[in-house]
Amino acid sequence: MRQAGVVIVAAGRGTRMGTSESKQYLHLDGKPIIVHTLEVFQKEPLVSEIVLVTGQQDIDRCRQWVDSFGLSKVTRVISGGAERQDSVYKGLQELTAEWVLVHDGVRPFVSGALIRSCFEGALDSGASVLAVPVKDTVKVADAEGYVSATPDRRSLWAIQTPQAFRRSELMRAHEQAKADGFTGTDDSMLAERLGMKVKLVDGDYSNIKITTPEDLDYAAFIRSKRERQGEDK
Repeated sequence: MRQAGVVIVAAGRGTRMGTSESKQYLHLDGKPIIVHTLEVFQKEPLVSEIVLVTGQQDIDRCRQWVDSFGLSKVTRVISGGAERQDSVYKGLQELTAEWVLVHDGVRPFVSGALIRSCFEGALDSGASVLAVPVKDTVKVADAEGYVSATPDRRSLWAIQTPQAFRRSELMRAHEQAKADGFTGTDDSMLAERLGMKVKLVDGDYSNIKITTPEDLDYAAFIRSKRERQGEDK
């Protein structure tokens, strides 16, 4: 069975949550959100190693959680960089696996099935991302705030994580972006700049990124629903 390393990015502070505590360390059902996320990858057989990238000031408590929650696949807890892009690259340098999955620390509802689907998509095409069709009509605005275009909704997808790549190729994409002074909004954007074809793999609308207080409320609802249905994360 082919295996992959994982970079979990949890170095951001975040301002939209409106709390003094970083969103990835807020508690959900008695545990920090980041621990819920790590536990999903810990249980997944295809994952061979995990690097957790966090803030310098949070390294010690994250290492304590790694020990206390038995997260044995977490091989390193390191400090991030100035931007998310810098943090991912630092994580990539600590891995040894040929293939890598990059995941947001505040997406705790990813499932083993989604992780496997994303990884298989990368094995098939070279790079893949989880995504879901956009439900709403999307407008493009001009500089004055007027509608300039209405894209066909059928062509629009909301991108999630994990995103999967051959590690050497993703590192090359990051290095080229840095050389060009380019900052992307996700890792697949950097790969696209090198001409890599990135496959869209069906994600799940419950694979939310917890960013605002409303997301926390929805996360509690998802968690309770899964418990009632006896679903495994």
